[in-house]
Amino acid sequence: MSWVKQHKLPAVEAIQYQGLLCNSLSDLWHALHSSYNAAVNRSVQLSILDDVLCLTPWPWVSFSMLEMSETLKACSNVSAPGPDHITWRYLKSILANDICASGILSLANSCITLQHWPRDFKESVSVIIPKPGKPAYDTPKAFRPIVLLNTLGKLIEKIIARLSDVL
Repeated sequence: MSWVKQHKLPAVEAIQYQGLLCNSLSDLWHALHSSYNAAVNRSVQLSILDDVLCLTPWPWVSFSMLEMSETLKACSNVSAPGPDHITWRYLKSILANDICASGILSLANSCITLQHWPRDFKESVSVIIPKPGKPAYDTPKAFRPIVLLNTLGKLIEKIIARLSDVL
């Protein structure tokens, strides 16, 4: 991928899962999927939610242009983009235009007002990278999954998180 710097890959043997070598892509997929999604199909005790205190929700105040621009400034230009292929650098260039920034701010506020998170913001790409300093890379646990989300959705999430820290 063009946004990734070339790295020397660690020497690896075939990944082993449950004592068997993963010699095909489907074997590797099964090993990684099983390792990183171990909680799938486990039962969930929803009764623990009965003890959660219900608080009266506060009215939401719309995001301001200043909050959006300050949040955007804190975003690294070198982080990897998600499925939308929009980097923070591109988004910063787009939002330098007042009309575009106003439209994005309106979208962010609409997500909150309508209590709707667009499907495109839920899309992700998972990348499996080797954990540094492992003595061997022959097990799925020697790797780390990284989930890349759409940049615009991440911006809105970051604004919300930033405001949550203030409150």
